[in-house]
Amino acid sequence: MMNNINSSETALLDFSVWAAKKQAQIENILDSTLPPANTTPQALHRAMRYSALEGGKRIRALLCYAASELCGTDTKVTDAAACAIELIHAYSLVHDDMPCMDDDDLRRGKPSCHKQFNDATALLVGDALQSLAFEVLSQPHLCTQVDHQISMLNTLAKASGSTGMAGGQAIDLASVGKTLSQADLELMHQLKTGALIQAAVLLGGVNGDIVKTTAISVYAKNIGLAFQVIDDILDVEADSSTLGKTAGKDADNNKPTYVTILGLANAKQYAQQLYSNAINALMPFGESALRLHELAELITQRRC
Repeated sequence: MMNNINSSETALLDFSVWAAKKQAQIENILDSTLPPANTTPQALHRAMRYSALEGGKRIRALLCYAASELCGTDTKVTDAAACAIELIHAYSLVHDDMPCMDDDDLRRGKPSCHKQFNDATALLVGDALQSLAFEVLSQPHLCTQVDHQISMLNTLAKASGSTGMAGGQAIDLASVGKTLSQADLELMHQLKTGALIQAAVLLGGVNGDIVKTTAISVYAKNIGLAFQVIDDILDVEADSSTLGKTAGKDADNNKPTYVTILGLANAKQYAQQLYSNAINALMPFGESALRLHELAELITQRRC
């Protein structure tokens, strides 16, 4: 994949440096945005920080930053958007791991929030992280154009709600033990995983013209699905220490996945097709879309 983009060691190094810089940047922003651990209520704030900091590859934030570079979005706006996206993602993981959901004891290589604290605290952590995300994105004078800020809030709300991430989780829970078609599985993951990934790209590209917005929407839809296909493959091929979460959980819970529906080889082929679709959408922009190209590579070649 992408031999024409990442053909040299220098290009790979440049991406690594860029990604590390952005990961450190969003970590610092999250650290300063989250309430201090010694602020009342201390237990809740400690749990919020435990769940949102020092974990994950920050792929959604990286996608937001990459789209902003293509579309020329203001740094302050991009920082707020990336922060809001990561807070929503962190909240979703906390709730996803709870016993009433997927019941997982491990997340990002450490005990899940409800295991480290308790179920009630985990529930409140998710609620508080979600609220904080919208507080960040609704801060006064964030955007010079108010309609841009309203559009961003609307995009994040839709991606998080019943026609987005929460709806996808509901379908996922209702599908345990059932046989789904590929189309049904795709709809579930477009909502559960893809919606927030697509929102990350759209929030980063809020200043884009209609041509760029359309292209990055197609890119995000395909790369969001590819992310989930790779997740399903890794659930079969990787171990828990590599993943940072419990491997084989989908099979143990009799959940439909791309691997169970397509088979391992065909699932890998489908991930490659989705990758190609995403890259093709960016073709008109050449090197200006380099970071989005590189992130597509990262997502489809990841091993954890």
